[in-house]
Amino acid sequence: MSEAMAMLKAVEDWSRAGLIRAVDYQLARFAAEQPGASAPLVVLCALVSHELAAGNVCLPLTRLSQAEDYWPQQMAAALRHYDWARLCPDQVILGDEQSEQPTLLVLDRERLYLHRYWQYETHVAQQLNQRAVAIEQDPALLQQGLARLFPPAPGEIDWQKVAAALALQKRFSVISGGPGTGKTTTVIKLLALYIEQQRASGSSINIRLAAPTGKAAARLAESISSAKQRLALEPELADAIPAEASTLHRLLGVIPNSIRFRHSRDNPLHLDLLVLDEASMVDLPMMARLLDALPHDARLILLGDRDQLASVEAGSVLGDICSWPDALCYSQAQAASLERLCELDQTLPTTAEPGFADCLALLRKSYRFHDQSGIGYLARAVNAGQPQQVREELQKGYADLNYCPLSQPNYEAMLEQMVLFHADALRRLKAGATPRQQLQILAGMQLLCALREGPYGVSGLNQRIRQGLAERGLVAAEGSWYAGRPVMISRNDPALELFNGDIGVAVEDEDGELMVWFEQNGEPRPIRPSRLPEHDTVYAMTVHKSQGSEFDNVVLLLPPQEAPVLSRELLYTGITRAKKQLFLYATESALTSATQRRTERAGGLAVRLWSGHSG
Repeated sequence: MSEAMAMLKAVEDWSRAGLIRAVDYQLARFAAEQPGASAPLVVLCALVSHELAAGNVCLPLTRLSQAEDYWPQQMAAALRHYDWARLCPDQVILGDEQSEQPTLLVLDRERLYLHRYWQYETHVAQQLNQRAVAIEQDPALLQQGLARLFPPAPGEIDWQKVAAALALQKRFSVISGGPGTGKTTTVIKLLALYIEQQRASGSSINIRLAAPTGKAAARLAESISSAKQRLALEPELADAIPAEASTLHRLLGVIPNSIRFRHSRDNPLHLDLLVLDEASMVDLPMMARLLDALPHDARLILLGDRDQLASVEAGSVLGDICSWPDALCYSQAQAASLERLCELDQTLPTTAEPGFADCLALLRKSYRFHDQSGIGYLARAVNAGQPQQVREELQKGYADLNYCPLSQPNYEAMLEQMVLFHADALRRLKAGATPRQQLQILAGMQLLCALREGPYGVSGLNQRIRQGLAERGLVAAEGSWYAGRPVMISRNDPALELFNGDIGVAVEDEDGELMVWFEQNGEPRPIRPSRLPEHDTVYAMTVHKSQGSEFDNVVLLLPPQEAPVLSRELLYTGITRAKKQLFLYATESALTSATQRRTERAGGLAVRLWSGHSG
């Protein structure tokens, strides 16, 4: 048996033991069948593929020399046999950035990629670097507009005004900020100023709004509509701002049974400016496809919270874009321009060299969490990675923050709290609540957890809550469907315009037929249960699934046992889904573990952007 085939046998054993996925083994098997395949390259194919499951775009070579820190003993023992520093491209399985022909793997500056993901990363870096250019504006018109829409704030920097001025000067820009920092308000004002500039120059105006999920798109459209009314914009400006937002899948045009979209480089999107909300949820492949379909002269504005969880799939695009070292500093020319346009009486932090930071804006003041908001203070303590500060904030008795140390009695009390909430929702439904009203009721409180399985995960909690409702005679103990069942879509169905993360509720229509109602474009839309794509009951949902959503009241449950999923980003994201009240059930050790553990995904996008190297 050759060394490559012997290594393949070991990889197969890893797969059978559940250490890697079946698809990882199959890629290694394909590599082993290639002419001249070597044992190191066979195992590397499995490992690089396996890294994608953890959200990593690549495999840093440093992990191979520190195998015990990253892989189980069974795998680490096999990896110690090879000198990974002497890895050389063979132009069949392993290539480098200079290779003329595609290879399974690409070695690029001490990082190993599957060829497709290396293409995604380099394409995104190239596109963003190329779009990070200034656009000529009418400075006098822009300065007048900024002064009109952003009232003077003596003694402090109006970061919303700075963000708007920056975004209007660039073909690509990012506006990042936590909950309540006014991202939507900022965007409405900058869109009004954009429309003024375009009309003054006689240029076309075609604005589109998008978000990664249906829920996030609906919330963006609602926020835009509310902001337009609140700000009392001139009618001709307000009418030119879109009233609807679409999912990225709808925007790009899904082709059934294909990873491709109708819009691409050969068939670009018809738009002049795209605003993409909840950008932290966008994975690397989707960002690559979006940039591929974006017209060369179109503008792109990304909105998001850089501190939230990264996308479920591979990559952390927004995090990489916003990975500035230390404080965010602008070039001297950019700072001077922003100070002049915004009429600032303070200077902005600067750096000697112009760079990617000139495209980025950070909103720093929260208008949702007031000075006495425990949710706001707790979120900041978690973001700072300070477990002691987290403990202190939980003990201060804030009106909007309720901490319940996790114990069996408190766990049972939490379940009772959720059963009573859904029991009340079902009683309202039986009293005649409409589908729209029922969706609004369910949005009033949501149980979030870190895990999918077990008593502290989605499956166990959903089962216990339904059981509690059945014991009260409010739902049937058996059967899939009943009036009042809340569901979440878990697989995209472009034909039905239902996408992963969309939430609906089962309510009878006028003819007494049970339908599942989803809010789309501001209106409840009924779909027969038998037509739904894959879906789950959603009395409880994971924090990951809650991204792009907000709830008046959030019950956040962390498991008592150590879990790799517990991280600073997960805890922060769960906390900041709450608008009015947070009920936190966790042990002190779980809170400490989550606060101290940062999610770090392997990839080279940040280096390509911040070093100016995009190849």
